[in-house]
Amino acid sequence: MANSSSQQGIGVTAVAAHIPPGYLDNAERAPALEASPELLHDKIGVRRVSRKTPDQEASDLGILAIEQLFDRGVVRPEEIDCLVMVTQNPDGYGLPPTSARIHGRLGLSRNCAVFDMSLGCSGYVYGLAMMQGFMQSQGFRRGLLVTSDPYSRIINLADRNTSLLFGDGAAATLMTDEPVWRIGRFDLGSDGSICEELAVIDETRQLYMNGRAVLNFSAKQVPDSIRRALALNALTLDDVDLFLLHQGSRHIVRTIAKRLEIEENRAPFLAADYGNTVSSSLPIMMTDPAVQQARTLLLSGFGVGLSWGSTVLTRTG
Repeated sequence: MANSSSQQGIGVTAVAAHIPPGYLDNAERAPALEASPELLHDKIGVRRVSRKTPDQEASDLGILAIEQLFDRGVVRPEEIDCLVMVTQNPDGYGLPPTSARIHGRLGLSRNCAVFDMSLGCSGYVYGLAMMQGFMQSQGFRRGLLVTSDPYSRIINLADRNTSLLFGDGAAATLMTDEPVWRIGRFDLGSDGSICEELAVIDETRQLYMNGRAVLNFSAKQVPDSIRRALALNALTLDDVDLFLLHQGSRHIVRTIAKRLEIEENRAPFLAADYGNTVSSSLPIMMTDPAVQQARTLLLSGFGVGLSWGSTVLTRTG
């Protein structure tokens, strides 16, 4: 386990998300995949999964999220000091970095530092930790954390374990020294001994997921990570308005809430109409109007690696 100290100067100022308008309807596909209505509703919890168009790349989805921040006037392209892209499905073969392609297409400053991070379901929380420390050390004032992981590129449509669950999406998080959300300390960790339980198989180039192993990992590691993150930030479960848990599935979110002994409505499952968007799962949730009303959020991302990351966001002012 690694813990990162909070840098009070850098936090989250704004979040924008893009969910592609294309979808696959799970109820229509369920009979062919031998998925019962109970499995769809109670276990998976996803009615439909969002799908990008065949010609779209991770950079396209990320730019559509970033441009929302520009359109809202919360930041101008020339003001951005750094841009970090979290993805495991980069444009092309990942060379050049997807972040560089975004940089060029948006015409960002040559003084803007950009690079990619290869992380999945825990990637947003890891990204917050990395960006906070990186920006603080370099004296940067405005940075973009972009998450975009179009898993449709690696999904076998005939695989019930993944086809009914994963959707495409992207998010852009503006981090500045004048935050709306102050970031707390982090609990971060990994168990690489079971990394192959959620991986792309070399022979097929498609995603394999051992659903039982991922559930057991999440049920065991995530509640403890959340408790450690709360302790690091001198908070209790009662101090948190909402627990934003990675939208691995409805069953996983409910299981973690039960282990924490908190009400289900404090750990909402919001991904029913788009699916598990991997590293974009948590920032997409942050754009929900109900979440925007909260004052204290607990964020926990977990999955690929298998890894986990938890932290607290507290509204300023």
